[in-house]
Amino acid sequence: MHPWTLYALEVSRDRERETNLHRLMAQGFDVPSRPSRLRRPAALALAALSRGSAAAARRLDDCVAEDLGRSLALTK
Repeated sequence: MHPWTLYALEVSRDRERETNLHRLMAQGFDVPSRPSRLRRPAALALAALSRGSAAAARRLDDCVAEDLGRSLALTK
């Protein structure tokens, strides 16, 4: 999926969340002002895991590409 599409979807979700928050506040519901204490650390941990797996995948792709290049060079 194109990055701009993902960005547009996230902006849309943000606007929907804000609309729902304002609707709940207008109906008299008490909305917590602070986010969860677990949300940010969990997001940071998942981001670190994602970056690590992406780096590992890039290293693996480089190794496989080199091996494939060597094997094709030998068959000529």
